[in-house]
Amino acid sequence: MQEKELLPHLFRTEYSKITAVLCKLLGFEHLDVAEDIASETFLSASELWGLKGLPENPAAWLYTVAKNKAKNHLKHRSVFQQKVSVQLSQAPASEIPEIDLSAQHIKDSQLQMMFAVCHPAISVESQIGMALRVLCGFGIEEIADAFLTNKDTINKRLLRAKEKLREENIRIEFPPAGEIPGRLEAVLRTLYLLFNEGYFSASHDHSLRKDLCLEAMRLTFLLTENEATHKPAVNALLALMSFQSSRFEARTDDHGETVLYDDQDTDLWDEDLIQQGEYFLNLASEGNTASKYHFEAGIAYWHTIKADTPEKWENILQLYNHLLTIEYSPIAALNRTYALSRANGKTVALQEAKKLALTDHYQYHLLLGELYTGVDNVSAHNALEKALAMSHSSADKKIISQKIQQLTGKD
Repeated sequence: MQEKELLPHLFRTEYSKITAVLCKLLGFEHLDVAEDIASETFLSASELWGLKGLPENPAAWLYTVAKNKAKNHLKHRSVFQQKVSVQLSQAPASEIPEIDLSAQHIKDSQLQMMFAVCHPAISVESQIGMALRVLCGFGIEEIADAFLTNKDTINKRLLRAKEKLREENIRIEFPPAGEIPGRLEAVLRTLYLLFNEGYFSASHDHSLRKDLCLEAMRLTFLLTENEATHKPAVNALLALMSFQSSRFEARTDDHGETVLYDDQDTDLWDEDLIQQGEYFLNLASEGNTASKYHFEAGIAYWHTIKADTPEKWENILQLYNHLLTIEYSPIAALNRTYALSRANGKTVALQEAKKLALTDHYQYHLLLGELYTGVDNVSAHNALEKALAMSHSSADKKIISQKIQQLTGKD
């Protein structure tokens, strides 16, 4: 990998590790300092590597420079006096705290940071933004693109979140054993939403969307490697992410346009990710409690089955039935009705759809358009026109317009 490609890659993989370790050392109130040191480390790399060439071990070079910069900071800035003055009074003047950038300490620091930035003291939206910035190393512009907003909005959101975490005196540490289940639930929700931000994003930045998904998977995988957080719901979420990601390349065409499920080229599905999903879904079966992630992972699994059989859609339907009993959502209800149409026919599904009466959702009218097609094309056309008028995404508008054109051609 050449320098131009290597440095951005290392920034994505190592920036968050360095930040987590330094923030754990300095305290959350000095998160900005930790980020500055990490940024200065990469700035030094960009300046020196171009002149002297790549070091033998680039990642180790970054860790060494980060350590040195942190030591200098501890020696010359007020943080040093606040944090270790007591130690210094009892130790040789040259002795400073060890800055541990070992693989295990990095993992522990990132996990503890994950619990800190997913603290319920800040909003869910801020948790996702903090996770992208601190745990994933995303730049402000990238985060703004992910949220389809501007840099000023993101900067203000992150600033408020940091101030709130400082006010609440949030520590970068594992919660007490008794609190882990509840706190883990918030972490999983944030990772789930982070993944969805990439997988279902309206952004046409394909690489950004994929990076969001990969980072969510990486952080979820970290949870599986720690005994305290290696729980069935974690494995179920990682299985869900794996199954969904397996179809990532098939979801858009060469022009970046959305390809609907029935039209996807199944040869583009990633079999390795499907097998990974099956592995973690099997692990998730341990225990007596099923989370929403279990049922969503099961639904995603059946969507990786290429054969279009009644059994497939019946299984998807039953999983939606279970999902809706533990957590209702309008989208899940609409998806359940579509599965019902594939399993038992459009007539039965239309009766169920009308009961939902989700007239404020454009997806509801889109579903009615799909169900009425071939049964009552006039009603199908009216429903699709309503969906088109209510949708805001250009990608959705294009899909709905195509469906209207196809329907018109049938008349």
